[in-house]
Amino acid sequence: MRLAPGLHRIGDDVVAAYLVVTDDGVLVVDAGMPGHWRDLNRELATLDLTLADVRGVVLTHGDTDHLGFAERLRRDHGVPVHVHTADAARAQGRDKPHTHWDTWRLAPTARFLALAVRKGGLRTTYLRDVVPVGDGDVLDLPGSPRVVALPGHSPGSIAVHVPAVDAVLVGDALTTRHVLTGRTGPQPAPFTDDPDQALTSLDRLTTLDATWVLPGHGAPSRAGTGAVVAAVRAAAGAELR
Repeated sequence: MRLAPGLHRIGDDVVAAYLVVTDDGVLVVDAGMPGHWRDLNRELATLDLTLADVRGVVLTHGDTDHLGFAERLRRDHGVPVHVHTADAARAQGRDKPHTHWDTWRLAPTARFLALAVRKGGLRTTYLRDVVPVGDGDVLDLPGSPRVVALPGHSPGSIAVHVPAVDAVLVGDALTTRHVLTGRTGPQPAPFTDDPDQALTSLDRLTTLDATWVLPGHGAPSRAGTGAVVAAVRAAAGAELR
């Protein structure tokens, strides 16, 4: 789905990944679940592009619902996969999240699990090799994405800031659709290792000048980084009352 010139989403409000399309090729940010492979190919076809045009993948963190087709791209098509050094072991299956299930409701949780079944999300293919990245790195990939460390959801959670498309891709640093409760709007993401640290890390987003805020779960937002972070903090405060 085209969001703006050079900016596309695959998947839906339950699980999403993103494409940045430039004259230099395609950048993929996150890789959803294995079954999103077909969505990737369909979206490329609408642009008269193929997998040969994909220059790199950047993962916002190493959780299984973001690894999806990443290893397939790396193994079969030679596409490098970039992940923060602190999440490299998680992306390679050598470290597991230290999370717990939050409040949940039956219908939205069932929808999330049904998608996982349909899209092959219960069979994770971990990465055999990664390109480690760190905070502040500007990567030699389409759109010249910059890595912004946002630890909390996981130790190596990052945002991917791409000024060329006026966007910051935040993974699970925040969400606009809670996959366990179905609640919509900016809010803290579930399955977070350290919720307090995740909220503190959002301060770093307010320093970025980006209109599009694109989460791994939920609707894309055009409210801008400052407004979205303020809304997440308000939602977090409401949860504590």
